[in-house]
Amino acid sequence: MTPSIPQAAAGPQDPARAEAVGDLYRRHAVGLVRLALLLVGDQPSAEDVVQEAFLGVYRNWPTLNDHGRAGGYLRTAVVNGCRDVLRARKRAWLRPVRHDPPVWSAEAAAMASEDRRAVLAAMAGLPRRQREVLVLRYYAELADAEIASVLGVSRGTVVSTASRALGVLARRVKEEL
Repeated sequence: MTPSIPQAAAGPQDPARAEAVGDLYRRHAVGLVRLALLLVGDQPSAEDVVQEAFLGVYRNWPTLNDHGRAGGYLRTAVVNGCRDVLRARKRAWLRPVRHDPPVWSAEAAAMASEDRRAVLAAMAGLPRRQREVLVLRYYAELADAEIASVLGVSRGTVVSTASRALGVLARRVKEEL
């Protein structure tokens, strides 16, 4: 299934560009939505973030220096898009009129085991950077150097952030169970 890109949003049609981005979509969309879901916590926001990332690749395809690295660009765009979503939620939360934050669906909670729910709850309570590092390391299975590139930090920062996050996560899960 090739993504549908509105003409007005994407600019002039280029069949080669559409095919290349469609191929990227078929290879990476599901994994990127899962990555975004772990970072933002709800499916509609995750899908929106991924769609925006693919639209950005489509728009900027002619200016990309190395089309072979588009997968890395997409991953970085998704992480940055998730940050934008979380920042917007934080701003909305800090406004005088409070809105309920997005939560995991009842169906997902019912299907998950007690251990998994405890880990997800503990993950949700981690600071943004720690959550991003753990998701990119253990879900996306990226090496520390790749994580550093996606997040724009040093490899040492990734290692120390992951260590601290795992310590906090272990304590919280132990308390929960």
